[in-house]
Amino acid sequence: MNPHYPPHSQASGKAEIMRRSLGILATLALAGGTIVSFAPATAAAPGGPGNDRTGLAWQRPAWVATAGPARAVTPSDPPITVRVYLQWRDLAGAHAAAEAVSDPTSTRYRHYLTAAQVRTAYGPTIGAEQRVTRWLADAGLTVGTVPDNALYVSATGSAVAVSAAFATSIDAYARGSRRLHAANGAPSTPAAVSADIAGVSGLDSTVARRIPGTTTDRDRTISTPRPASAAVSATAAVPKVAPPTPGFRNAPPCSQYWAQRLDVADPKFKGVPNPMPYVPCGYLPGQLRSAYGIDHAVASGNTGRLVRVAIVDAYASPTLRADAKTYAQRYDSEHPLSNSQYSQLVFPETDPSLEAPDQCDASGWYGEQTLDVEAVHATAPGASILYVGAASCLDDDINVALNDVVVHHRADIVSNSYGNSGEDDIPPAEFAAFDAITAQAALEGIGIYFSSGDDGDQVANLGHPSPDYSATSSMVTAVGGTSLGVDARGHTVVERGWETGLAALGAGKWSPRYPGDFLYGSGGGVSKLYAEPSYQRAVVPDRLARIGRGRGRVVPDVAILGDPNTGMLIGQTQTFSDGVAFDVLRIGGTSLSSPLFAGVMALADQRAGYAHGFANPALYRLYHSGAYTDVTAGGALAMVRVNYANGENAADGTSTSARVIDDPNLTIHTGVGYDNVTGMGTPWGPTFLSLMGAR
Repeated sequence: MNPHYPPHSQASGKAEIMRRSLGILATLALAGGTIVSFAPATAAAPGGPGNDRTGLAWQRPAWVATAGPARAVTPSDPPITVRVYLQWRDLAGAHAAAEAVSDPTSTRYRHYLTAAQVRTAYGPTIGAEQRVTRWLADAGLTVGTVPDNALYVSATGSAVAVSAAFATSIDAYARGSRRLHAANGAPSTPAAVSADIAGVSGLDSTVARRIPGTTTDRDRTISTPRPASAAVSATAAVPKVAPPTPGFRNAPPCSQYWAQRLDVADPKFKGVPNPMPYVPCGYLPGQLRSAYGIDHAVASGNTGRLVRVAIVDAYASPTLRADAKTYAQRYDSEHPLSNSQYSQLVFPETDPSLEAPDQCDASGWYGEQTLDVEAVHATAPGASILYVGAASCLDDDINVALNDVVVHHRADIVSNSYGNSGEDDIPPAEFAAFDAITAQAALEGIGIYFSSGDDGDQVANLGHPSPDYSATSSMVTAVGGTSLGVDARGHTVVERGWETGLAALGAGKWSPRYPGDFLYGSGGGVSKLYAEPSYQRAVVPDRLARIGRGRGRVVPDVAILGDPNTGMLIGQTQTFSDGVAFDVLRIGGTSLSSPLFAGVMALADQRAGYAHGFANPALYRLYHSGAYTDVTAGGALAMVRVNYANGENAADGTSTSARVIDDPNLTIHTGVGYDNVTGMGTPWGPTFLSLMGAR
C-alpha cells in the first residue's frame, strides 16, 4: 500500500475504491489470537422437498444504482465465470500449526510441511471438491481450474445457467461498450454442498480492487478487474499489453544526499528549521545498503544468494526485465541483474469488454512493478526474483496469483505492495480465500510481506481510523514507511515516521501554515478483524492495541524507507512527449518499504541457511536487542520539493511546496518504542542479520 501513481499512487487526487459489505462474521478462535472469518448464511432459500438450499452472504453492488436500465440475462449474453471457494476441513488447526512452525520457542519450529501435506491435514477434502465439481457440472457449467490445494473450483457457463445454478436472478447492464452483470437477489447453493462452500465470486462484475502503492506525486488513477485465466511462464510481454506509463521526471533543484542543497531563496516556513533542504533526487542502492548497515554483509557475499523472492502485482510491464537490468548496470554496476536471477509468471488478461466499472489501468501498475523488482535487487542483489503478474487488480485475481506461488512453493519470500483502503468492505469469499492462503504459506515456510498502506490513518478517506487490509492479517509481516535522510558518507542522519504535510508556495507565502494539509503517509492502526496475536502481546502497548473490550492486531510490524520525497531513484521506460524512453525518477510509498525489507530478509535467510517463513514470531523476539533502530518523533522538520507542472519538463512551469515530515495531526503517531507508524523500528543490518541468522 503505498502512494503511487496508479495503483497505490499518492498524489493530489485520490481514487475511490468500490466497497462491498463484509457479510456475515463468525469468530474463529486460534492459538495466539482470534481472527475473524466469514461463513455462508444459513437461512434456507426457497425450494421444494429434496431441493433445500442454503443462502450465501450477498449485497447488491453499489455501481448498480447508477448503471442505467437493467434486463434479465438471456442465452445470448456473455458467459459468466465463477469461483466457488471451498471450506477447509480444519482452518483453526492450520493456523495453530502455522504459528508453531513459525515460533522459535516451539519444538515444531521450522518443521514445515509440503503443499500436499497441508492439503491432506487441513485443506478441503477430496470429497468436498468432488461434490462441488459434480454439482456445478450437473448445473450445466463447464468446470475449469482447480488448484492443487483445492482453494476454489472455477466454472463457466451461460448467464442463464449460472443464474439457475445459484437460484438467483442475474441482471445485465450496459455501460458504454462494457457489458456488466449483477445478481438481483441473494444467491444460494444446494444443502448437499453448502457445508463444502466458503463463498463464491463472479456473480456480479464487481469485486474489491487492489491499489498499487507507489507514489510520484502525480494524480492517482486506479485500475480494476478482469476474470483470470491460466497462467503462462513468460519472459516477454503477454498479449494486449498497455503502453508505457506517461513520463515523469524529477524537477530540479534536488540533492544527491540529505541537505546537500538548501532553499535560501524562498520565504521562511514558520514552525520548522530554516533554510529547508531540497528533497533528495532519489537514493541509489548503495546509499540504501549503507544507511541500513547491510553494505558490509553484501560486500562479503551475504547477498541473498539462493533465496527466492516473489513479487505479486497486477499485469506486467513489457519492459520490466529490460528496465531492471539497465538500472542495475547504470546505478549499481557491481551487482548486475543476471538473466538467471529473474523470471516472470504472468496471468493473461481477458476480454476488456467484460470488465467491471472503474477498471484497473494496467499501465498504472508499471511503476509499482519496476520499483518492486529494483528495490528487492537493491537490498538483496544476489537473490532470485520471480515477478508474478495477476490477470487484473481484482482481489479475486490477485489471490489466484498469490495462491499459485504458495501451492507450488515458487518462492521463500513474497512481497506484496498493494492493498484496499481500510478493512471495512472485504467480500467474504475473498477474505476466506486470503486467510487460507496465508495459513498455507506459513505452514510451508513461506514469508508473506505486505506494505502497510499510503493513506496514513485513513481518516481522510473513510471518516474514521483504519489500517489497510491485507497488512492487518496476523499471518503476514506488515511493513511501514519512514522518511530518510542519508548524508554524503552514506550514514543515516534523519529517520522519522513517514506522514507528509503539504504547504504550497504562492504569492510569496506558504499556505496553509505548519504542518500543512495531510498529503499521504505510512498506514497503521489497530485491526477490527484480527485479535492481537501472541507475538505482539509483550511488545505492543495496551493504548495502541485496545479495541472495544479486547485487543486487536496492530500494524505495522517493522518499517523501512517509504517517503516518496526521500524515496529511491528507479529506472523505467515511460512515454514522454517526444517519444518512449528509459529514464529515472524518484518513487516511494510503502510499496517501496515492502520489497526493501523483503530483500533484507533474503539476506537473513541466506545467513541462517534456512527460510524463516512467517517471520513475525522471530522478529518480535528481537525487540530491545539492538536489531532495530527506534524511529522517534523528534522536532518539527520540513523539506522543499519542486515539481514540473506537466510532469516531465519546465515548458508549462513548476510548482514549489514544503513537505512536512511526520505530520502530527493524525490518530497514529511515531513515538519511543513500538508505535503504529513504524512498528518496532527499522532493521539495523549488523545486529539484525547476526541475530536473525543465528542457527
